[in-house]
Amino acid sequence: MKVTKRQTSNVKRQEVYLDHAATTPVDGRVIKAMMPFFDTCYGNPSSLHAPGQKAHKAVTDARNSIAGLLNAHVDEMVFCSGGTESDNLAILGTVNMSKAELKRMYGKNAVPHVVTSAIEHPAVLEPLLKLEYRGEIELTQIKPGANGVVAAEDVFKAIKSNTVLVTIMLANNEIGTIQPIAEIGKLILKHRKVNGSIYPYFHTDACQAAGYLDLNVEKLHVDLLTLNGGKIYGPKGVGLLFVRRKTRIEPQVYGGGQERRLRSGTENVPGIAGLATALDIAQAKREKESERIAKLRDRLIKGLLKIEKSRLNGDAKNRLPNNVNVSFMDIEGEAAMLYLDAKGVYCSTGSACASTSLDPSHVILALGMSYEAAHGSMRLTLGKSTTKKDVDYVVTIMPGIVRRLREISPVSLDMKQF
Repeated sequence: MKVTKRQTSNVKRQEVYLDHAATTPVDGRVIKAMMPFFDTCYGNPSSLHAPGQKAHKAVTDARNSIAGLLNAHVDEMVFCSGGTESDNLAILGTVNMSKAELKRMYGKNAVPHVVTSAIEHPAVLEPLLKLEYRGEIELTQIKPGANGVVAAEDVFKAIKSNTVLVTIMLANNEIGTIQPIAEIGKLILKHRKVNGSIYPYFHTDACQAAGYLDLNVEKLHVDLLTLNGGKIYGPKGVGLLFVRRKTRIEPQVYGGGQERRLRSGTENVPGIAGLATALDIAQAKREKESERIAKLRDRLIKGLLKIEKSRLNGDAKNRLPNNVNVSFMDIEGEAAMLYLDAKGVYCSTGSACASTSLDPSHVILALGMSYEAAHGSMRLTLGKSTTKKDVDYVVTIMPGIVRRLREISPVSLDMKQF
């Protein structure tokens, strides 16, 4: 789409939030569900008196609600402080619990083996890399295809006799690609049956998938699943780890023994009530909302790809309905983001959790793309408030921003550099 500088400058400024993968506004119904637990129902859920038991009932009700949505048992819900803690508990808890058994089976020098993908969220990759650096685990990172999808067969082939955990995210937080979790889960179950082993356990980070994909843990065949309130129009600072019965993990926080002794500390009652309400709303509307938002996503992709020397990152179809990740050659994504910010469009260049780093996206690099392409990538994630008017506004102003940045850029690379 060719847009002149004069046309761009005459476009009326709008406020457009396109960073829903980083966090979402809290739904009014969620706030309403949380409010009583800040003042009138303020008891500690572990207390035996009436105020404490009211709080305990609220946590129990939330646990029941989420268990129903996941097709899981009530005692498989472990509340925590968010997606990062949930991921860390799944990884560190599994690895630490498995060490003694592996030494008994294979000798004192045996260490656990973990299989993951090269495009996982930092909350998964960072603890794994730290464990590998300390010599506490062997680590295999599966590279995705150029479309950003990990092959289930590649994961299966990477499993060894000492593999205790496979952790693959359900949907990628940067490029939105949906991974074949159910297929991987079936292969892991097959491996366990053939080898008569409880390992490897299977964990998936489903933070970005909630509200768009089916979270039925029986269909996904997972033993551990991570959720985060801040991604689904719920409160920040609260999350959940589904831990299937008989899955043995070691606590990472000790104290009063809350959450089946897997995560001690007084429960965040308002947050837990908000998480349950948000997940209920998100999953109830997911099919209708996914259909609506996918049309806007495709409209935005089509408009942005009209800009010269641009490309879509990740699979065009097998991706979350709200995710757009595009690279523009010869510009810095951070600069484009700031120009968009000045015009009222709020987006990111990758994972919000890594926004303080100037390194190019590890996800884009894992697709086999160049550093230049990774530096020029931008993530625009749509949400419930996104309209056709919002999309058209971005499509109108973006060509002028890219052109201006290219005019001052010291490089002009060929498309083969992608």
